[in-house]
Amino acid sequence: MNINAETTFDWTSWPTWKISAENTMWCLIGCSIGDFGTIFYFQVTGIPWPTFNIMVLAIINGIITSILLETIILLKQMDVSKAFKTAIGMSLISMISMEVAMNTVDVLITGGAQLNFFVLPIMLVVGFLTPWPYNYWRLKKFGLNCCPK
Repeated sequence: MNINAETTFDWTSWPTWKISAENTMWCLIGCSIGDFGTIFYFQVTGIPWPTFNIMVLAIINGIITSILLETIILLKQMDVSKAFKTAIGMSLISMISMEVAMNTVDVLITGGAQLNFFVLPIMLVVGFLTPWPYNYWRLKKFGLNCCPK
């Protein structure tokens, strides 16, 4: 089998891992704002919604806040329209995987849509690690970076 340089992919670029970690962290911050805010709201108000519905709404709100945050970050490099399109195109798969991972951890550990000091760090670590390889791949393959240097 002959593998040429164009078909192989290098997963060992430490500078790329570092930059992709920064991108993933911004995504995590954006997603967490909407996600945790939604879960916290239902937890505090006691509105009797099914856990699945709360988690779907938390995922949607997390994606919205992440897109808004990344759009704001990208405004340093481009106009609003292009920043918004870039934020969606660059990060949507990352955001969805992050949100699903975080909410799955929450349900598995707490049994529902519950935030506590034990589950939050675990949700954040899993939420970060899940999309990080994808963000590395996107950065390495396409050179897409949300964070200006």
